[in-house]
Amino acid sequence: MCAPEPLSAEHFCSSCRTPFQNGFPLDEEGRCALCRSGLRGFDAAYCFGGYEGVLRELIHLYKYGKVRTLAEALGGLMAQALPRDEAFDAVVPVPLYWRRRWQRGFNQAELLARVQSRRTGIPILKALRRVRATPNQAGLSNSERRRNMTQAFRCGGRGEKPLAGKRILLIDDVLTTGSTAAACALALKRAGARRVAILTVARVDRRMEGRRLAGTYSNSGETSEW
Repeated sequence: MCAPEPLSAEHFCSSCRTPFQNGFPLDEEGRCALCRSGLRGFDAAYCFGGYEGVLRELIHLYKYGKVRTLAEALGGLMAQALPRDEAFDAVVPVPLYWRRRWQRGFNQAELLARVQSRRTGIPILKALRRVRATPNQAGLSNSERRRNMTQAFRCGGRGEKPLAGKRILLIDDVLTTGSTAAACALALKRAGARRVAILTVARVDRRMEGRRLAGTYSNSGETSEW
């Protein structure tokens, strides 16, 4: 099995690090439309690679094959994506709903958060709770995903402000549209967090979807896959 490769692109959003085929979707500050509109919720996003190929296989083995020992290797890849000039006060894993955690036997984000905490010395804070089970996100549009995640997460108890002024490093395995990370970031900021950055092993690269779609069409306009 080949080693996973970092995500590369000539054009990235300066905030969420979404890769683009060209610079037209970005403004003069290098931000994409979602970041300009404030719909992202989080302040920055970092990941090691694209959710495809070897990296996707490793994540599936870890997450669905329950090979928990892969947390250390995947956590090491994540660490490579974290800028050295970023400073955080706490590492917070994205929580699973209790039923999903019981079925899987562990929370993949929590194990990855432990790796980051050991590497950086930043303490883990289990500040988030998933208070609502949500339908599967697969097949939903971006707006449907955001609605699906609305008020799915909550921080602490009423009146508690343990996150006041803190810079939070939010941890998950994969960033798809960012709707889960946005919902978590909103809950953290409502609890007083000053800044929230999401760090994942991989992210879905929408450029690849366009390339795959383009590759399904022949010169005659017929489709070979659909």
